[in-house]
Amino acid sequence: MEDTRTFLEVKEYPDTEVQKNQVLTLEEWQEKWVSRKIGFHQEQGHQFADLGHSVVGVEISELGIQEFFTEQNLSYSEEPMMEIPGAKVFKSSSGNISLYCCNLFDLPRANIGKFDRIWDRGALVAVNPGDRACYADIMLSLTRKGFQYLLAVLSYDPTKHAGPPFYVPDAEVKKLFGSKCNIHCLEKVDVFEERHKSWGIDYIVEKLYLCTGK
Repeated sequence: MEDTRTFLEVKEYPDTEVQKNQVLTLEEWQEKWVSRKIGFHQEQGHQFADLGHSVVGVEISELGIQEFFTEQNLSYSEEPMMEIPGAKVFKSSSGNISLYCCNLFDLPRANIGKFDRIWDRGALVAVNPGDRACYADIMLSLTRKGFQYLLAVLSYDPTKHAGPPFYVPDAEVKKLFGSKCNIHCLEKVDVFEERHKSWGIDYIVEKLYLCTGK
């Protein structure tokens, strides 16, 4: 059968030097939800829980979590996390969705278990570049043997847009995950929209990787 997929040639920039010192605080992320600067947000959620899976998510914005349950018309409960002062966990009444409202880097202090599958969309590209190694170590520490880690990153000209979302080149993905994972690029998709013109860029490509344990 003929392969009809479209493969895009994307210019790679040497590492992430131009963005390496970019920092967004937790307060700034929370303010994005308040001011509705949430271009990263998708109204339609991915149907993992609908397929019978137990789903765990992490989000710093309590407003963002509450809006998720409202949008999906799901009842939920909330309770404090004793291991992390000020943090909460929101659970759907059905029990198959748990969303932790905390700093992701505090997560190892909470016993949330290990996971067979990780869907990383809008996470690695949002982490401050200087924190990526720590982030990758935490995420891989949460995996079970035989895991599959689906990772979406973005390619664009980082000299024209400071981020977030941040530019993540192939070399960075290999540096972060290559020692413990086999990495396969599944597809490259042109996701450029009219709103991206305000970023000063003229192209943006989403790359989807599948990382599996070595």
